[in-house]
Amino acid sequence: MADLTTTAPEATIADARARIDALDDRIIGLIQERMAVSAVVQQTRIAAGGRRVNLSREMEVLGHYSEALGKPGTSLAMTLLELCRGRI
Repeated sequence: MADLTTTAPEATIADARARIDALDDRIIGLIQERMAVSAVVQQTRIAAGGRRVNLSREMEVLGHYSEALGKPGTSLAMTLLELCRGRI
C-alpha cells in the first residue's frame, strides 16, 4: 500500500506544475497576440504620419500594470512594451 503522506504532496505539486505550464502556454499565446495587435497600431500610426511610439499611451499601460500588480507589474509592463514595440 502506498504511503499517502509522501505521494499526496508529490501528486499535488505535479498537478499544480502541470497547470502552471498550461497557464504559461496561454500567457505566451496572449503575449504573441498582443505583439501582433501592437504591430497593427504602430503600422497604422506610421502610415498616418505619426510616430511609432506613443509615450502617453505607454504611461497608461505602465500605470495599469502597476495598479494591478504593484512594483513588479511596472517591470512586467516594461518588458511587454519592449516586446511589442522594440527598444526606444
